Amino acid sequence: MESGAYGAPKAGGSFSLENFLKRPETILRIISCIFALIVFACIVSDGYTNIPNESKLTCIFNKNNDACHYGVGIGFLAFLACILFLFLDIYLQTLSNANYRKYIVLADLGFSTLWSFLWFVGFCFLANQWAVSTTDGILTGEDNARAAIAFSFFSIISWIPLAVLAYKRYKQGADFNPDYVDPTQDSYPSYPTGASDNYQSPPFTNSREAGEYQPPPDY
Repeated sequence: MESGAYGAPKAGGSFSLENFLKRPETILRIISCIFALIVFACIVSDGYTNIPNESKLTCIFNKNNDACHYGVGIGFLAFLACILFLFLDIYLQTLSNANYRKYIVLADLGFSTLWSFLWFVGFCFLANQWAVSTTDGILTGEDNARAAIAFSFFSIISWIPLAVLAYKRYKQGADFNPDYVDPTQDSYPSYPTGASDNYQSPPFTNSREAGEYQPPPDY
């Protein structure tokens, strides 16, 4: 993990695409993006089918259109979010403001945690509806339905580590003080006082007090 605040390199460093692609966050985002696209594509392409004697498209998950809508919704939003956070991760590498870094990491933490939960709900919802579904009159879509369920489960596995890594980056940045000022910048140099402390009287001085009168000697 990088040594700067909130898991980003120190300000002023150069951006390395090779190092960025090797980051665990980057790898997990790309994988999560692919999983979300598969779930979305599987349901959109063959998740709705024409059933004889019915005039509209029907979801193959127990004819429950809500199941298809849910899978399409979280898959599409997860795909967009992965792309967005990839760009934010790139931006974070060159961002010098620690507060802005904090907001990005918190957004990542909140979204990753929420989507881990939503993928879990989606997996349970789709698996339950498919378990009670009948394939009577449905000619295609069974393989896509199973793929959508499987990759919903895989998405849980990919989003939970993203949330954990975001939390670690937040904890790393929590100890960083963005308002820190070097104490030496507030102190002013002191002037030498030795000249006043080592003051010496002139070598030729009258030892008698100035106000004492001495009469001249008698001859």
